[in-house]
Order: sequence, then C-alpha cells, then structure tokens
Amino acid sequence: MGGRRRVLCCVLAMATALCSVRVHGQASIPPEMAMPVLPAPIPSGGLAQPSPGVIQPPSQLFEASPEGQLVPVVMPNPLPDWPRWYAGATGLVMTRTLPSGAATSVQPGHGVVLTTSNAGATWPGGVDLHVGRWLGASQEHAIEAVYWGVYNMGSTGSVTDPGNRLQAIPQAPGVTVGGSPASSFLQNARSQEISRNDLVNDVEINWVWAPMGRPEFFNEGDGPVTLTWLAGFRFFELQDILNYTSLAGTVPAGATFGVNGGANQLGLNIATNNNIYGAQIGAKADWHLLPRLRLLVAKKFMIGGNSITDTSSMATGNGVGATFAGGAPVQVHSTASTFSYLGSLDAGLAWDVTRNWSLSLGYRVVGVGNIAQSDPAWPTSVTSPSSLSNINTAGSTFVHGGFAGFEGRY
Repeated sequence: MGGRRRVLCCVLAMATALCSVRVHGQASIPPEMAMPVLPAPIPSGGLAQPSPGVIQPPSQLFEASPEGQLVPVVMPNPLPDWPRWYAGATGLVMTRTLPSGAATSVQPGHGVVLTTSNAGATWPGGVDLHVGRWLGASQEHAIEAVYWGVYNMGSTGSVTDPGNRLQAIPQAPGVTVGGSPASSFLQNARSQEISRNDLVNDVEINWVWAPMGRPEFFNEGDGPVTLTWLAGFRFFELQDILNYTSLAGTVPAGATFGVNGGANQLGLNIATNNNIYGAQIGAKADWHLLPRLRLLVAKKFMIGGNSITDTSSMATGNGVGATFAGGAPVQVHSTASTFSYLGSLDAGLAWDVTRNWSLSLGYRVVGVGNIAQSDPAWPTSVTSPSSLSNINTAGSTFVHGGFAGFEGRY
C-alpha cells in the first residue's frame, strides 16, 4: 500500500505542474539549461535580415525603408587625403603685337627711313609663379595667388647718313637745349635711332572650385574630363616705352662733342603705362589622355578700370633737359582713365609624374583692349605741353608665347 501511495503522490504533483503551466503561461527555463539561438540562414537570392541586437560591420549596416523594411545602407566615399598646398614655377618666352608705326626719320630723296615699327618686340624671358591651398574636408575649394611677368620686350632700329641729311620727326620749333635750339640736333643729323622697352606684369587672387575632383588625382572610374571654375581679382600692367635719339652731324654751338650719350645727342622719351584693375572669371578643362597625362585648356576673362599715365621728356645724352619757349621743361605727365577688357587662353600638356609633382608645357595668348600705347602718341611737332599729352585709349594688343614648368604639392 505504501508503494501505491508514493506513485499516486507523484502523479498528482505532475498534474498540478501541468495545470500551473496552462494557467500562468510558459514556465521559465533555467539559464544553464537554455539552448543558444542561431541566426536564420541567408535565403537564396536575397539579403539576410539582421537579428535584433546584433551589430553589423560597416559594410552591412541596415536602415528602415519607408515601407518598414530593412535595407542596406550605402556608405559615402571616403574623404580624400590629397596634399592641400600646391606651388609652381614656370618659365615664359613671350612677345606682343604692335600698332602701326609712326614715322621718326626722313632722308631727302628716300622719304621715311625709320619708324617706331623698326623698334620691334622681341621674345624675352619671363616667369610665372603660383601658390594655393585647398580647403574643406572634400577639397573642392581653394584659394590661390598668381604672378607672371615678361620684361625688356623690345629692340632697336637705326639709320645713318654720312652726308648729315637726316631730319627728325618730330621737330621742336622754339625749344632750346642748354642754350642751343633743338633744331641743331633734330635737323641735318648724322644718325638717328628708335628703341623699345616694354614689360608686362600680372597679379591674380582667385577662388577655385573643383566639383568634379582635382584633375591631378585622376581615378580611372571617373570620366576623362574634369572642369575647374574660378573667380577673383586681377591686376594687369602693360608698359610701353619708346626712346628716340638724334645724333647731330656737327657739334652745336656751345656744346661739347661726346661719345656714348654725349652733349651732341638729343633724346625724346615717351613712356605709356596701363594699369588695369578688375574682377575676372574663368574655367579650366583637363582631358585625361592617359591616367597621368592630360590635355589642359584654361580660359579667363576680365573687365576693369584702366588708370593710364603718359610721361614724355626731352634731354641730351648727358642729362641736360630741353625747355619750351616760355621756359617750362619739356617733361609732360598726362593721365587718363577708361574701362578695359582682357581675355586669356592657355593650352598645353601636363604630366603628373607622382602625386606630389607635375610637369607642364604649352602656349599662352592674352588679348587686351581699350589701352594706350606709345606709337599712336608719337608727336609730329613739339611746341607746347599739349603737343605731348595725346593719349589714345582705343588701342589693343596680344601678348603671347610658350611656357614650361612644374608644380609641387605638399
């Protein structure tokens, strides 16, 4: 009987436990008896749904779509680690176009034998320097400073007549030099010459925007052409100087014969200077022929105010100044102002040797309009200050030539 009682008690206890589970819900399972929950297998043809609370690696992050489904997150491209500073130096060989020449010497029986065109524009050297820095995390914007210049752009033309018959243009009636009339130097001269000495200076401060990426860091996955835009401030100077010298055939009365700039030489100097200040815009296109070789074309346009000065003077080779009939020195300074415009085009090749160095070569053309030049201002007669104050602002010129240089990035 005792054994039957014990069996009956066990059956009642199990029945009581089952009833408790049905009434109060699922019985808790001790942690040590719990089985680990494995993630669901990846279905074929679709992405796995992440288990709640599981941290995914960055390439497998998910976000909720408007429909409430989990979709993979597209990670943004990493920010560039390119060098921010860049600087370069380029050598220039350039010349310029000139206006029609003005007559400066006449020889009886031969007519005009010397003009300002005989003092042509040569191909002197110059330099182009630039420095800049890219800004922001994506390096789409930069600020840069540019300077380039060409100097001593000119040559000399001369004519000699052993018979001392050369007549200068201009003549200067009423003008005296050291007590002698200017005609003693300008008429019946042995030799006369005209020389030119021009220069160009250019300064720019630009804001650069490269929305398609920096062209020197070309990615083969990108398109073959990248565009860069710029806007900024520009100063452009064109100085045009003409020097005319007449060597007297005989020593003027009261003068001492000299050599290499002596008292028997009378010179007329006309220096015209254009100083253009204004805003500019531009763009540069780089076409990647190869991953490290690109064809570049850069175009800029500027419009600005032009502050013009013109200084004319007459003196002997040893520095004795000429005077007008009223006693005023023959040294006239005139000014004028106008709006001028400028357009420039660079075309060339660039080789990105490494991520830190590039080499380039090409050709530059700069066109400038509404400027003053010395040739149209050449006088036919010097009689008063007004005869030397003629400023013609309708001129234009092209400054053009080749360039080659390098750029470093750090």
